Formats: sequence, C-alpha cells, structure tokens
Amino acid sequence: MQYEILHRPSYALGRIELASGEQLQAEAGAMVSMSASISIETGVKGGLLGGLKRSVLGGESFFINTFTAEQSGEVTIAPGLPGDIQVIEMSGSPVLVQSGSFLAATTDIEVDTSWAGKSGFFSGEGLILLRCTGHGLLFLSSYGAIHLKELNVGEQYTVDTGHMVAFDESVRYSVGRSGGWKTTLLSGEGLVCKLEGPGRFYMQTRSQDAFLSWLLPKIPKQ
Repeated sequence: MQYEILHRPSYALGRIELASGEQLQAEAGAMVSMSASISIETGVKGGLLGGLKRSVLGGESFFINTFTAEQSGEVTIAPGLPGDIQVIEMSGSPVLVQSGSFLAATTDIEVDTSWAGKSGFFSGEGLILLRCTGHGLLFLSSYGAIHLKELNVGEQYTVDTGHMVAFDESVRYSVGRSGGWKTTLLSGEGLVCKLEGPGRFYMQTRSQDAFLSWLLPKIPKQ
C-alpha cells in the first residue's frame, strides 16, 4: 500500500494506492473518489453495540466503509472541514485520538473507544477518546494544519482543548484551568489540557469552537 497527502495543509487530500486484495477502512463520508477496480462495503464495525458505542460515545460515524481492491487502484479521502491529514505508521504502541479526528486506517488497526473520565467531560470535547492500536497506517484529520510536538521525559506542555488531535498513550494528561478563575473566564482560553512526556502530541492550528464563536454573532437574525 502506497499513499501521499496532496494540497496540504489547508485542503488536504489523501491518495491511497491499494494493491489487489488490500483493504482500507474509513469513516462514512470520507471518500472523495475511487478507481473502478475498488469495491465498497458499508457496515457497523464491532456489530450493533460497537457502532452505537462509536457513534453515541465516541462522536464518530455509526457506519464504517471498507474499500477492497479487486485489482490495483486508488482511493482518495478528505476531512469534512478545511484542514490537514496526518498519517501515523503504527507499530503496536497505542495512540489516543480526539473524537472527530479519525479519518481512516488499514484494517489491521483496531479502533476502540476509551473513557476520558472527568478530563473529557470538563474539556467540552466529549467523554470519549478513540484508542487506536495495531500495526499499519492511521489517517487523522484536523481543522487547520497539524503540528507535531515531541515531548521529552518529564517535559510539560499546555494546549487549548479545542486544538487537540492525538497523542501517544505514553503521554500523561489532565484538564484544568488556564490560570485563576478570572483568567479562565475572561482570557478566552477557558480550560486547557496539561500534558507530560514522553511521547508525540499532534495539535490542530485552528479550533472549530473558536470559529463558531466568531461566526454565529455575524449571522443575520430573522
């Protein structure tokens, strides 16, 4: 399987070349185009309960599309919003993915939901993180560009919760205030995620919540 990411970072398009017999799983609606030699089958990953868990708790699509190459061909995929695509070559170490950032993966990658507990609740980003494990390719999407930050052992880093994409499971994290209550309420930063290495952390350069906060007051009212 070969891949390339085109037109990044603002309008990224993932082009995946499948050899005969190879498969790719993707979120419903992620496909942009495909060769005539590629077949598509829509199903519920993990059965009915697995689909409900992903949809209701994980913020992901209820359905998963599986693309199979009857002969060699290509599939192109893209995020729903203007943004980037990040490919992680998984080698067994788990990666935690923010709800909504999973785009596609090879079929040997297991995508499951994992409770984020109080951290997820107070972040306003949902109760669930997706836990991805296995060996293969993991395709993540973002709103805006994706920036990689490598954290050393014990290195601490703070990020706005609306800019989270994914991080290695080795990274410790907690959600809290950006400062005192006055700073939290008036600075526009709100709650932040506090990370501690070692591991990789991926963040997006734009926030959907910030964009909606800017856009909604400008929409004319009836």
